[in-house]
Amino acid sequence: MRARTSFDTLSRVRRLTLALLLPALAHATAAQAQVPASLDWGAIEAETMRHFQTLLRFDTSDPPGNERPAAEYLRDVLAAEGIEVELYELEPNLVNVVARIRGNGSRRPLLLMAHTDVVNVDPAKWTHPPFSATREGGYVYGRGTVDDKDNVVTALMPMLLLQRTGVALGRDVIFLAEAGEEGTTRVGIQYMVKQHFDLIDAEFCLAEGGGMTREGGEVRFASVQLEEKIPRAIELVARGASGHGSVPLETNPLVRLSNALGRVAAWSPPLRMNETLRSYFTRLIGISSPDQAMRYASLLSSSAESQAAAVDWLFRNEPRHAAMVRPTLTPTMIDAGYRVNVIPSEATSTIDVRLHADEDPTRFLDMVRAVVADSSVEVRYGARDVRPGASNGSIGSQAFTAIERAVRTHYGVVTLPTMSTGATDMAYLRARGVECYGIGPATDVEDGPLGFGSHSDQERILESELHRFVRFHWDVVTDLAGAR
Repeated sequence: MRARTSFDTLSRVRRLTLALLLPALAHATAAQAQVPASLDWGAIEAETMRHFQTLLRFDTSDPPGNERPAAEYLRDVLAAEGIEVELYELEPNLVNVVARIRGNGSRRPLLLMAHTDVVNVDPAKWTHPPFSATREGGYVYGRGTVDDKDNVVTALMPMLLLQRTGVALGRDVIFLAEAGEEGTTRVGIQYMVKQHFDLIDAEFCLAEGGGMTREGGEVRFASVQLEEKIPRAIELVARGASGHGSVPLETNPLVRLSNALGRVAAWSPPLRMNETLRSYFTRLIGISSPDQAMRYASLLSSSAESQAAAVDWLFRNEPRHAAMVRPTLTPTMIDAGYRVNVIPSEATSTIDVRLHADEDPTRFLDMVRAVVADSSVEVRYGARDVRPGASNGSIGSQAFTAIERAVRTHYGVVTLPTMSTGATDMAYLRARGVECYGIGPATDVEDGPLGFGSHSDQERILESELHRFVRFHWDVVTDLAGAR
């Protein structure tokens, strides 16, 4: 009887496995049937590098944000293939590119988005000129190599390949190369969403915000951004009597401001867990050392004491993870005084604040006021481009499934759904109902501290990882957009 029970159980497991596998196999077969069996990837890599270096050599620093040369280059490349493409600008030279390849309309479009502007540079600090796109030792060096002209070119290449191969599409595929992401979103994503949303309205969007994490030369995991924190600015303003510096005053605004900042810095805001974060840490546990896994498991426990201890450990050892699970406040600027011998009557500090998408900003400001606990210090929100708070990505969606499938094919690692502590332009699309997923090529965790990461003075990307990401991106696009 026991043997029969074991056999029956095994049979049920096999039937269940087949039931789960067959739809996936059928889906994969249907998608692959629409895609060319082989592509000349050697020629594609050469073309990718040619477009990449050309884009990197345009100085699109923001400010002032002259994206026109890059936008016109993209327009010409796309138009030469017979792809519908137009330029849109709110202000001169701050140009957005929109291209579209039409499908049969059975499903809503797929949007591929990246920005052509880059942060400013100090050329004197660069070993290779920042806009030279120098190739050396298997890397490409230059401003924008990992933020975000890598995503521009890896979104461009699927558009060209779709057009050339004539892949049957079940949905339109839209390409948006936007202006202004690095600080002038008014002329980029805000302009496109407010005045031309019909051109970029889509079911799914793929953009920056995620990536493959390499350590010791090996990819460890993939991160896919499903949501992001919302940046705000809080100002603390202390006021008091002005006076001569030779006579200390109890009401010195600098002293009051310093005390208030100390209390804010020592405050640990309440832990915030949601579906994305729980999925992230659950999956991370499976690829972590026993000690790390224990810390991550404590975050998911029902014990407030265990959670607090875990967050404290993360703050000291893995600050990025600590920043994910709670609102953050980072003092970044102080403005006070004008002479060494004059006590100023006012002192102001600005704090970089990152809130979860569903956080109540008014309630949070009241919490900060309670922490400051000084009626002589005003606590207020400062001027900042406030992005909308929205979260609509899901690990159960068709898009996440396609991304995860391509990660297994090209990288052979686990996919972690993430919430970004930084900000991307996907926030504006999420607020309009577009499901957004942040992806990116593999980068080395060692590069950031060594000064080779995003916004650094030696920004670089591995050529091999750029090319691998193009193949990954192609598979995701054809999986999501191919006719069934």
